[in-house]
Amino acid sequence: MIVPFLYALRRRKLPVGTQEAVNLAKALSLGLHESSLEGFYEVARALLVHSEQHLDDFDIAFAEHFRGVTFDAVKITEEIRGWLEEVQKLRELTDEEKASIEALDLDELQRLFEQRLKEQTSRHDGGNRWIGTGGTSPFGRGGYHPTGMSVGPAGGGSRGAVKSADARRYKGYRTDVVLDLRQIEVALRRLRAFNREGYADELDIEGTIDATAKNAGELDVVVRPPRRPDTRVLLIMDVGGSMDPYADAVSQVFSAAKRATHWKELRTFYFHNCVYGRVYRTDHFGDPIGVHELLRVTSPKYKVIFLGDALMAPYELLATSADEPGNPPTSGLHWLSVLREHFPHSIWLNPEAPRGWSGNTIEAVRSVFPMFHLTVDGLTEAVQELTRRR
Repeated sequence: MIVPFLYALRRRKLPVGTQEAVNLAKALSLGLHESSLEGFYEVARALLVHSEQHLDDFDIAFAEHFRGVTFDAVKITEEIRGWLEEVQKLRELTDEEKASIEALDLDELQRLFEQRLKEQTSRHDGGNRWIGTGGTSPFGRGGYHPTGMSVGPAGGGSRGAVKSADARRYKGYRTDVVLDLRQIEVALRRLRAFNREGYADELDIEGTIDATAKNAGELDVVVRPPRRPDTRVLLIMDVGGSMDPYADAVSQVFSAAKRATHWKELRTFYFHNCVYGRVYRTDHFGDPIGVHELLRVTSPKYKVIFLGDALMAPYELLATSADEPGNPPTSGLHWLSVLREHFPHSIWLNPEAPRGWSGNTIEAVRSVFPMFHLTVDGLTEAVQELTRRR
């Protein structure tokens, strides 16, 4: 029973092997599963899942192997998402038609929505009953209903929904979802590095053993300086304008960085859209510091994290202007290149989905900085890039 299940897990890319098989067999021999399938599920999940990102895949493999449930949740999700993104254009409604659409209270709306989910078997566009697009049904996207329920990505329709069915409360089981505070802290912790500095007042156990052995058994105590954090970080964040929808995500990154205790130094700065010769010490663009001054007081050893959507009008990135009287005209892209040249350990985190990174100013910024999506996977890859030997 165990071995075929392990192969089912491996097909789902869970890292299980001989050690996991032995541990699971031992747990079963001890009766920890209480001779029930539910008990086996709890024990197996505790022993075989090493990362919360694999919990969904474990459940899918378990359902397929023990309950005969065959499905591909990812494929189904993508099909539904693709349908909802292909919104059919809503025809113009007359005042009489709008007035005839009956308003529903939220409880009744929820009950009808669940009923429609059970009854509907195919895609539907237009109309006034089924879940679909471009109609006057209380459920769907891109249509019209004064108290309807929006289903699918934001945008489109008359924006009159009282509830959005896609407002998920992510549990963090996947690695491609928006980060929460704990996940950010875990990812940033990988940036930590230590150096021994200060007075030699920490016992070096291995050195003491080695010195004592060389001293014919006579105790020879060896001490060394303690390990202290040696990571210096610059967090430079875009605020305002098109970044307003991502204010919560930026706040979480900021909070996680501030709460970290494994860094020797953390400096935070702000800019709007692009760096134009200076950055600011406050998010209200107060207390500016010029780029040249920033480079003078920081060494290339700093790890630099830019956080922004990199979206702006092309002229804001490429047009040249003098940042200070007497200075030659330079563009925002030039200043980004100056920062990248000084800080080889620098990356750009973008909350925008990667599918929108081409054909706009994001593409130009990507030519300067390695860019990563602001998800668990993206931040993990960004940290790996920052810690790579140059």
